[in-house]
Amino acid sequence: MISTKDLYQIYLQHPQVSTDTRQLPEGALFFALKGGNFDGNKFAQAALDNGAAYVVIDNPDFQSGEQMLLVPNVLHALQELANFHRRQFDIPVIAIGGSNGKTTTKELVSNVLSSHYPCHFTKGNFNNHIGVPLTLLSMPLNTEVAVIEMGTNQAGDIEELCRIAMPTHGLLTNIGKEHLEGFGDLEGVKKAEGELFEYLKHHHGCVFVNLSEEYLADMAQDNPMKVGYLLSENLVPESGLIEVQAIQTMPFVKAAFLSDDGPCVELETQLFGNHNFNNVMTAIALGVYFKVPASKIKTSLESYSPSNNRSQLIKQGSNTILLDAYNANPSSMKPALESLAAMPAKYRIAILGDMLELGTDSQSEHENILHFATQQGIDQIILVGKEFGKINFTNTKALHFDDNQAAKAWLQNQTLENTAILIKGSRGIKLEQIV
Repeated sequence: MISTKDLYQIYLQHPQVSTDTRQLPEGALFFALKGGNFDGNKFAQAALDNGAAYVVIDNPDFQSGEQMLLVPNVLHALQELANFHRRQFDIPVIAIGGSNGKTTTKELVSNVLSSHYPCHFTKGNFNNHIGVPLTLLSMPLNTEVAVIEMGTNQAGDIEELCRIAMPTHGLLTNIGKEHLEGFGDLEGVKKAEGELFEYLKHHHGCVFVNLSEEYLADMAQDNPMKVGYLLSENLVPESGLIEVQAIQTMPFVKAAFLSDDGPCVELETQLFGNHNFNNVMTAIALGVYFKVPASKIKTSLESYSPSNNRSQLIKQGSNTILLDAYNANPSSMKPALESLAAMPAKYRIAILGDMLELGTDSQSEHENILHFATQQGIDQIILVGKEFGKINFTNTKALHFDDNQAAKAWLQNQTLENTAILIKGSRGIKLEQIV
């Protein structure tokens, strides 16, 4: 069995790490992970044949030659190696958790910090027990600040990720109804996401607290080191807080903040809606805290263009599509519908896909969202998926389709002008295919 320390010496010679033989850089270190339907040990020899320098396995039956490194558990070895690499850095490591907006916030914060420091950050949504170690192991030695996204769908996830990544700073975007199958209720969400604040409290870390978000101030009350920021009507110098003013949120978020030397700085982003204002405000707050020049904060936020089906605003002739189909839960559906209602358009259509992983609350939560949507003055509501199909929508403006292709066919048959269309649903519904 090889030790973590010895494995790290090999990693330094072969710092590219892979868990997928289909994406295997030449000379990489391959970790033969196990999944519900596969055993990576079976691909160990194929990884070597495809150019891996070494493979890490945990089944001695597959060991043949010095390039196969045997460990008790491949996943644990990956995590311990990532933690060993993390401990070589004495830098701010910022963990980002929360129910909604984690990835967008991570992208915005990283854009701001990267404008002034060598910054390493989570790519895509590599935010789980495998993604976080891979993110850490891709961190270059010249990194001066790291931004690590942390996801959770059950109690203990964030605690484990904190043990691996050892954050020095952290924030929660918000607390909402997410993964209720695993958390049970909102209190369960607060407890699970709050594991980040607990870790920072016990390890002398600093939390950033959005005082304009419900629950977060109470959750952080026992953290001795914290930085508060909030939405402010009037920017006040020397208030002890980082204040950001909302100039507008539709069609794009426009904000203002005070620079270090006093003048007010205004910026206009390519993001829409109140929910994205909070993400922008968080990025401004961290930029100010880490002393990024105001001009760089402005430029980096204005240049950020949303992608990957998150908060994308797409123009098609006189029509505008709000594509936010990467994920959905009750807490993110409502602000998206409010954004649609605020769009300057003659006609508004909401295409809503199922919100998955809501457990026993699923039917009532889907009914609540339909009721909320009907209150927004939206002209046409399209419901997609089995969960929406279980509720009574006959007395509403809603039409129901079993899948995204049926909804796509309906949309293609419409003649639309000056129309705003919101497309939002859980990842499994794949509503982006409608576009």
